[in-house]
Amino acid sequence: MVVSLVMGWRQLLFENWPIDPALVDSHLPESLTVDRHDGNAWLSVVPFTNVAVRPKGLPRKLGVRLPEINVRTYVTYDGVPSVYFFSLDAQGLASVMSARLFHHLPYYYARISLSITDGRVRFDSQRCHPGARPGRYEATYWPTGEPFDAPSDPLAEFLVERYRFYTEAFDGSLRYTDVRHDPWTLYPAKATVEADTLLRAAGFAQPDAEPVYYYSPRLNVVASQSRRHE
Repeated sequence: MVVSLVMGWRQLLFENWPIDPALVDSHLPESLTVDRHDGNAWLSVVPFTNVAVRPKGLPRKLGVRLPEINVRTYVTYDGVPSVYFFSLDAQGLASVMSARLFHHLPYYYARISLSITDGRVRFDSQRCHPGARPGRYEATYWPTGEPFDAPSDPLAEFLVERYRFYTEAFDGSLRYTDVRHDPWTLYPAKATVEADTLLRAAGFAQPDAEPVYYYSPRLNVVASQSRRHE
């Protein structure tokens, strides 16, 4: 039996682009509806590290660290605002295979390094998953300005205050997972992105628009087991 997972998300960058809703819709399962903000769909690339990932009930010291980067968009199902993942690249081979097998998530094995120097986060990821489209991401990012509560800003709330995510399993079924956490505290952010082919690997051209960046240092999360939508 698959149980809920407890984890911490640390040093997150939300890199976000407005995009034509029709482009996103063509990549989604039929039952999901593109969610829009000011008429636009949005694509996001989110690098961060998971810490102390473990089944609920196990002590923190038995958890594992799992650097990760995901490509996502925003959808609704029966009116519930949710996230849809196109891909999730992560460092741990055993964790990747477990997530694919037991949680039906499109994880790909990657070599990832994350370091922090003078308040700036350096993130490098190279997809190494056999048979997968190549995907690379190299960036340095950092917070700027004052922290704010995401629900106080309409775009930030749209992008991060979501408590369900969907994926299409490898058998074509639609799966969902619910998450529980406190509301996000975000910072405005800047980033120097030297390489990013993850959007292309997901089937999208690099957007022409300038991205909107947000940073968060930490959030603790509980994720339910994956469920199949009937």
